[in-house]
Amino acid sequence: MKKTLYSLLALVAMIVMTSCNSYETYGEKKDKERNAISSYIRENGITVIEESQFVQQDSTTDVSKNEFVYLAKSGIYLQIVRKGCGSKLEEKKPVNVLFRFTEFNILADTMQLRNDLNPRTYDKMSVTRTSATISGSFVSGVMKSAYGTQAIPNAFLVPFRYVNIGRPQKDGDEISYIKMIVPHTQGQASAQQYVYPCFYTLTLEREN
Repeated sequence: MKKTLYSLLALVAMIVMTSCNSYETYGEKKDKERNAISSYIRENGITVIEESQFVQQDSTTDVSKNEFVYLAKSGIYLQIVRKGCGSKLEEKKPVNVLFRFTEFNILADTMQLRNDLNPRTYDKMSVTRTSATISGSFVSGVMKSAYGTQAIPNAFLVPFRYVNIGRPQKDGDEISYIKMIVPHTQGQASAQQYVYPCFYTLTLEREN
C-alpha cells in the first residue's frame, strides 16, 4: 500500500511538472530552475560559502550560520549537519548503507517523497569507493519503488566524500546527516526529465 502511495505521489508531481512545462524550451526551464533555487536560498536564510572556505573548515559547514557549500562542478549546495561516527568508505569494499530521506520539490513547493516518518523504515543502497570515484545502486526501499530504477542520483553519492559511514556503538555516537539543494542534472530520473530542483535531507548509516 505504501509503495503504491509513493508511486502515485511521484506520478502526480510528474503530471504537475509536465503541465507547467508544456510550452517551455529547455533553456527556459533551466532559467526557472535557477530562479527557484535562488529564491529558496534567500527565503530560507541560507549562507552560501565557496569550496575554498569549506576546505579551510575541514570540509564542514557551520550549521549555526545555516551554511551550505556550493559545489561548482555539480551545482549542488551541501550542508553537513553531522559528519557521523565510524569512518570513510574503504577502498573497493562494497558497503550496504541504510538511509532515510525527505525529497522536497522546490519548483512545485511540495513534499514529494519521504521515508522518515516511521523510525523502523529505511531505504538501502550498496556503495563502493574506487579511488576518488563513488558508485553504487539502490537495493530496496521507497526511492527505488517510486522511480522504478536501481540507479542512484549523482547527488546521493556526493556526501560520501565528506562524511563517515558508521553504526552507533556507544552513547554519543550519531549517524551522518546531510542537507542538499540538488539541480535536475544531479537528481533522480523525474527531476532530470522535467527539469526541477529538489531539497533533500539525508541520513546515512552502515548496515553492519
